[in-house]
Amino acid sequence: MVKKLLLAIIVFQISVSSYSQADKAASDIEQLMQETPVMGLSVAVVKNNKLIYTKAYGLKDAELKTPLSTVDIFRIASISKSFSATSIMQLVEKKKLSLDDDVSDLIGFKVRNPQYPDVVITLKMILSHTSSLNDSEGYFSLDAINPSKNNDWQKCYNSYEPGKGYQYCNLNFNMAGTIIERVSGERFDHYVLNHILKPLKLYGGYNVNELNQNLFAKIYEFNIDSAKFIYSPGAYDPRKKEIENYVMGYSAPIFSPTGGMKISAPDLARYMMMYINHGKKKGKKGIISEASAKIMQTPVAVKEGYGLALLKTDKLIKGEIMTGHTGSAYGLFSAMFFNPEKKFGFVVISNGCDPRYSDDNNTTINKVINILYQSFIMH
Repeated sequence: MVKKLLLAIIVFQISVSSYSQADKAASDIEQLMQETPVMGLSVAVVKNNKLIYTKAYGLKDAELKTPLSTVDIFRIASISKSFSATSIMQLVEKKKLSLDDDVSDLIGFKVRNPQYPDVVITLKMILSHTSSLNDSEGYFSLDAINPSKNNDWQKCYNSYEPGKGYQYCNLNFNMAGTIIERVSGERFDHYVLNHILKPLKLYGGYNVNELNQNLFAKIYEFNIDSAKFIYSPGAYDPRKKEIENYVMGYSAPIFSPTGGMKISAPDLARYMMMYINHGKKKGKKGIISEASAKIMQTPVAVKEGYGLALLKTDKLIKGEIMTGHTGSAYGLFSAMFFNPEKKFGFVVISNGCDPRYSDDNNTTINKVINILYQSFIMH
């Protein structure tokens, strides 16, 4: 009888504690949303290898006043890069690629910095933004850097030697997506679906036309001068005509390997758990090896902390070194950050918020992550 009573007390204490954590987080986030412009937020928290909290705040559709739900999906912008890098690592494990491969041999045209014509630009440089490439000629088509398509292709290269500098560049990852196609023989969006999303049992993808569009959270850009949200319809452009004229091994930028993944916050958190566990899924073999996961999380650009589509930072949460990525496009802001040693992490996605930044991260998203940290990890 005494044991049963003690057990009941313990269970009650745990339930009260859990409720108070969630209650405090919700209260603090709602207070933040009253103080700063936010259209909607979807959040997820992982602790001790478990998804312990998911919640959506605000609106999915401002015009219809539809509330945001945790099942709603977003274009997550640059966090998408990690899906491309993970795909590359899978192909490396299958001996179809090497990170030291010459990108020129993989992509079908010459990729050389004209100031350093004898320096090989490798796949590893592409994935770590150390390739010396830039986005000045655009990145929505490989024509930007293809010497046979663009007379100004030289402008795609910076003045420093490949491998000796860093510049964040979206073209790098649209090129990586193309390489995935050329090596695997699968269209980029289908490769990610078949080799990452389905094995992890996640709902999402790069192709708008193959997803339930009723789940799309509308994205809004906040104009600071007018203090108003403006709907951004371009985030979910189906690009049907471009897909009809698709050229395998060249047209991958249509799906934006650099930023086009659509997924919910809880499913992105489940994907993040694979990284927390260094490739494994709930202790079992995952979609990449432990060695590959660690390579991705190890900085190549040491000063910037950038590895292969994942970066390390101590600026997000005081006293914690976090690994992950941010995203921003069309007014959306996203963040996926985790601590693999302590087995916790956060996903925060907003379909519209104050766009101002602090320390290279969106201030609103930063504050939400710190609220979740204080409520669920420090508690």
